[in-house]
Amino acid sequence: MIGAGASDSNAVGPYDQFAKDADTTMIIVTAEYRGERGGCLVGFHTQCSIEPPRHAVWLSRANHTCRVALQATHLGVHFLDRRDQTLARLFGEETGDEIDKFEHCRADGRNFGVPMLTDVTNRMVARRTTYMEDGSDHVCFIVEPVLVERTARLEPMRLSHVSHLEPGHAADDPARDT
Repeated sequence: MIGAGASDSNAVGPYDQFAKDADTTMIIVTAEYRGERGGCLVGFHTQCSIEPPRHAVWLSRANHTCRVALQATHLGVHFLDRRDQTLARLFGEETGDEIDKFEHCRADGRNFGVPMLTDVTNRMVARRTTYMEDGSDHVCFIVEPVLVERTARLEPMRLSHVSHLEPGHAADDPARDT
């Protein structure tokens, strides 16, 4: 048995394959704080409560969006369709440390202070209720839906559809100061 905080190198390879086989759905998370906008492609997310409704989203510490989200009160969660490759590439391969991604796509008003991607019609604005840091490379944000828009049948984009993308930051990049 592995103790808390420990890892077994014999488990890493098999776990990587297990996670790959899960082929998670992909989302884009957006946030804004004091005029600074962030958005990133995310594969780590899930519903985590039925009553009250809650969703968990994990953002890489190295990611510009994570630093913005730590200050924001609300997050935008955009459920991607397989056809959303251009947005996946923009929000997955570029980094907000170098460009304003929102200058390269269409975003509508700031519902609850959150920039929302116009071309993604299955989306929600969610109030950040808490976040958890356990020393790993991602921070978990627990959010409560406050505005949900579902206007089209979704053929979910999955990790296997975007695994060829080169991330704007590697997961082990040190987080930059804001």
